[in-house]
Parts: sequence; structure tokens; C-alpha cells
Amino acid sequence: MKHLKYILYLFTIGILSSFNTNQSCNYASSNISYVKTEIEKALDMSDLQLSRFHTYKAINAIEKTKLDLEKCGCEYAIDTISEGSEHLKLATKTSTLASTNILLNKALEETKSALESLDEHEGHISVYGNDQLSLNTVNPHGEKKITYEPPSEKLLRQKVDSSLASYRKSLDKVVSTVNCVEARAYANRIFEFCEQQLLKPNLSEGKKYYNLKTKEITAEALTKLGECGK
Repeated sequence: MKHLKYILYLFTIGILSSFNTNQSCNYASSNISYVKTEIEKALDMSDLQLSRFHTYKAINAIEKTKLDLEKCGCEYAIDTISEGSEHLKLATKTSTLASTNILLNKALEETKSALESLDEHEGHISVYGNDQLSLNTVNPHGEKKITYEPPSEKLLRQKVDSSLASYRKSLDKVVSTVNCVEARAYANRIFEFCEQQLLKPNLSEGKKYYNLKTKEITAEALTKLGECGK
């Protein structure tokens, strides 16, 4: 009888743990949806200061959802929205709407990727909670519990490549329409930012690949710009 009560206790704890995890994922998803909306508002602005106003609101929302993201446990969403936050912060330091919008578009794609990852993650969470209860989550037929598996390297790279497609187009537009000196200064900032990120220890594979590809795309743009008439 005591043994049965202990098993039921573990089962109950597992259910509650799963509930809390799912709630955290729901809260995080809701907050990131708000971030997406604020970025879209910033992109609609024709005034730089108004664009920054909505950008700061998006940054603050990301900061407020960090705890829920950690509780949710979706590493890809955490990595992706962190990249988005960095690009939003860079967007507040640019001097033109053209430069701002490139960074905002990057952040928007990263935010969308984070939302998609959270949706996928919620479908992978076991109803029994965390791995500490794995011994109690095998049914009488010997079937294993469903656990979340991080995206494969191939899938992760496909997501990153997809998110960077709009960045490449936006950067090409800047190269062809914005003053060369200003465009080159902007591209250099992105290039140097990626270099700094790649130097960080314990960088996740997703972040490594993301920054490496962004650096490569930006390097191509710098080559097209040349020395700006020198």
C-alpha cells in the first residue's frame, strides 16, 4: 500500500510539473507574440523615434519573458529570441530608418522562429513531466514516454537559413539604395558583432551557425560596396 501511494505521489508531482512547464511555455508564447506585434509596429513607423519607441517595448517584453522561457525549457526558442533581442538593441543605435529596418526585420524573423519552436516544443513535452520520473513513465506495454528532442542539426540549419533569407534581401537593398559610406559603416557593425559573438565560449551550435552565416552574408555585401570611391 505504501509503495502504491509513493508511485501515485510521483505521478501527481509529474503531472503538476508538466502543467507548470506547459503554463510557462504558454506565457512565453504569449509574450513573444506581443514582441512580434511591437516589432511589426516599429517597422510601420516612418519616424525614427516612434520606431525606437516600439523597439524598446519589444526589448522590455523579451526581458520580462526570460524566466518563463527558462522554465519552458525550449533551448532553440531561448537562443533565437536572444539573437532577436541583440538585433533589437542594435536597431536602437542606428541613425536611419533604412538601417533600423534591416535589424528589425532580422529580429522579426527570429521572433517568428522562436514562436514556431515553442509550438513544436509544447507538442513534445511529456505529460509526466521531467526526466527524473522516467522510470515511472513506461506503460504496461513497454512503450516509452514522449520526450522533447532538440531539432536536428539539419533542421536547425534550415531554420536559420530561412530566417536569414529576408536579411540578405534587405541588405542587398541597402547596398543598392543607401549612401555607400553609411551602408558600409552599418554592414561593418553587423560583421564585427558576429565576430564578437563567435568568440564567446560555450556558444550553442544554433548561435554559432547563425552568426557564421550572417557574417558571410554581410561580408558579401561589404565586397559589393568596396571602398566607397577610394
